[in-house]
Amino acid sequence: MSKEQNVIEYYVLCNKLKNIIRTGWKNWNVKRNRIESIAEHVYGVQMLALSIWSEYKKDYPNLDIKKVLSMLAVHELEETVIGDLTIFDISREEKEALGHKAIAKILSPLAEGANIEQLLLEFDARETAEAKYAYQCDKLECDLQCRLYDEEGCVDLNNQSNNDIARDPNVKELLDAGMSWSEMWLTFGQTRYPYDKNFLAISNYAMRHKITSDTATKINEM
Repeated sequence: MSKEQNVIEYYVLCNKLKNIIRTGWKNWNVKRNRIESIAEHVYGVQMLALSIWSEYKKDYPNLDIKKVLSMLAVHELEETVIGDLTIFDISREEKEALGHKAIAKILSPLAEGANIEQLLLEFDARETAEAKYAYQCDKLECDLQCRLYDEEGCVDLNNQSNNDIARDPNVKELLDAGMSWSEMWLTFGQTRYPYDKNFLAISNYAMRHKITSDTATKINEM
């Protein structure tokens, strides 16, 4: 194939992510005119990574933020083939095996495909500073998006009869304790994912504040 064809075919494949709705929001019956696609999540997590790096840069002195952004740009690439599978659908090991197979096939036509594939493998291994940081951004972005949907009133916890996740013992325990949907989600993230002190601070801020009004007020005062 020509270089031009490789570019177009890769672009068209990635373009599918604009139309794949995030599974978690469908599971929770989020009611909204537009629900976040995987491509929108990719954009959101990159912007979150930039802002955290901006404000806490001294705590990550050797972090290659350009590498982080490159990782995050392609971290959902496998989902063009395998779809958006959650931790409640499949184990991490099973998802990674499926994902790595899909990634190798997707990237094989590209001249830089092997290097891009290494970025994805590094992200999944979560051993380097960049991979650990990118992984935390990926998880926290989802927590914050949940908070935004909750503030809009997009989820009715009394309308979850077909939602197996709501019956998960860990999730149910938090909801039974009287937490809101987003409080449960933020707490679940804090206990499940290896957030460092900065990511925990941001998560806790979102727990204590209505982040929609905070953002709107700050922008209007500029």
